[in-house]
Amino acid sequence: MDSRVAAEAPLGDDAPTVEKGSQGEPERLSNAQSTSDSHEDESGIVYLTGLRFWLVITSLAISLFLTNLEIPIVTTSLVSITNDLGDFNNVGWVISSYLLGYVGVLVIFAKLSDIFGRKLLLCLSISIFIVFSAGCGAAQTLTQLIILRAFQGVGGAGCFSLATAMMTELVPPSKYAKYVANLSIVYALSLLCGPILGGAISSRGSWRWVFLINVPAAAPALALAFFALPSNFPHHGQDRPKRTFKNLLTKHNIEKLDIIGTVLLLLASLALTAGFEETGSHFQWKSAYTISLLTVSGLLWITLLVWERWVTKKGAAAEPVLPWRFFTNRAMLSLLLNAVFLGGPWFVAIFQLPQKFQLVHGSSGLRAGIQTMPFTFSAPIGSAFSSTWAKKFKTPALYLVLVAGIFQTLGFALLASLPASHRVMPRAYGFQVIAGFGCGINISTLILLVPFVVEYRDKADPRYSAVGMAAVSQLRVMGGAIVLAIATSVFNSYTHPRLAKFQEAFHLPGDSTTSAQLLALADGQEKNEIRSILAHGYNLQMYVLCAFAAAQIPAALLLWRKKQILV
Repeated sequence: MDSRVAAEAPLGDDAPTVEKGSQGEPERLSNAQSTSDSHEDESGIVYLTGLRFWLVITSLAISLFLTNLEIPIVTTSLVSITNDLGDFNNVGWVISSYLLGYVGVLVIFAKLSDIFGRKLLLCLSISIFIVFSAGCGAAQTLTQLIILRAFQGVGGAGCFSLATAMMTELVPPSKYAKYVANLSIVYALSLLCGPILGGAISSRGSWRWVFLINVPAAAPALALAFFALPSNFPHHGQDRPKRTFKNLLTKHNIEKLDIIGTVLLLLASLALTAGFEETGSHFQWKSAYTISLLTVSGLLWITLLVWERWVTKKGAAAEPVLPWRFFTNRAMLSLLLNAVFLGGPWFVAIFQLPQKFQLVHGSSGLRAGIQTMPFTFSAPIGSAFSSTWAKKFKTPALYLVLVAGIFQTLGFALLASLPASHRVMPRAYGFQVIAGFGCGINISTLILLVPFVVEYRDKADPRYSAVGMAAVSQLRVMGGAIVLAIATSVFNSYTHPRLAKFQEAFHLPGDSTTSAQLLALADGQEKNEIRSILAHGYNLQMYVLCAFAAAQIPAALLLWRKKQILV
């Protein structure tokens, strides 16, 4: 890995930046428009520097912050949303639809950007996010909101996928760990601020501003991407034909997209999520609906694996959405499994903890966001700790992933052991810190490890690093959507039969009644009993998260090798 020193590049496209190789000879010329003396190095990557570099980084940071903010900012607004739109039983879909929209196109956006260019796809992603954020703010029913959230998730997936891929092209490998760690902190900070912002907005104004705020906030990111990012990034400064839709929309380029694999992944995730999400609230576990969906999901997952193996082994034109070599590379398989098992505890805790504080402990949306801070604040600390510790002390990655799994298991087990009381136990905040710290370690470590694991397997093809990072991110979000559905099903299966007598006593319809409505009508002993039922339901969810956190420990052992992986 040679060191490269880049001269300062002004914002204009016609001012070149010359980078020198390790022996001091000119290695590349990075102007946005090709010149007669420009030439391309073996990697084909030109690194931006100076003001343009920081403007692009700022655009990526803003878009990454806002698209990930959309998960936690909604959690403290859900009570306000369902009080306005009703249909509390389907409130989990407000989160799940965003995650499923996210999962469905994450890798496809990376593939499309290879064909149509990073700039076009980044601007398109931010635009989709802005438009459907406005649509969510204007939704009149929960069904409308759920549908619009799915398309908002599509825009969010594009922003995340491109930010991750572009980071490998903005800086040389020697600086990669630093900037990936910084983006991981931006990601974690968005989840820290989300519950507080959501609670503050819904408590002081309309919940609609939880979505509408994205319009003015994301506009600067779109402007920076449009004006600061070279049109042909990352191949700017090279003598390449101008991109036009005519020469991009070729049969060869379209065949590169693994459309079948993407559809199978989306349908398998959707069937599994829907099967769990609706069970307990609308259907029984032994119902034909639940059995059919779970069976279909299992068949789709098997078909997906068979298809991906065929595409990889046959060397077909399509680039697989999940390359089969990821499943035969033991270390890479460990990262993928850990991503799935991490997504559940991470996303479900962010979703359920604020609800518990509001419904069980009677907190306002803002106060619930503040009470969730020990979990969300300890996560970026864990992310910063893991990257710093790994680099400074050369700690094997295996040990970091193991420690993360142990912390999560302990934290969620302790949260599950809290008494079903309407009072907030002070020790609950400490338990949140333990669980959040463990989640934070793996949020950054799993992404950080991908290039090292993939390069060990295939150093000649660096594209697999970007695909690997997208796959880890995709499976983490997919795990969050699936485990959220499982946890929601467990909660509904426990609480619905026990709350039915209160619905009958207050003459309320079962399908549209919210827990907040029951608590508003109840008083004294009835209110305490309802809160106790809800608290038991939330504790059961923590046991589910504990199980998935514990699953990360054996999955981490797949990273073991005689010569340990060091970051």
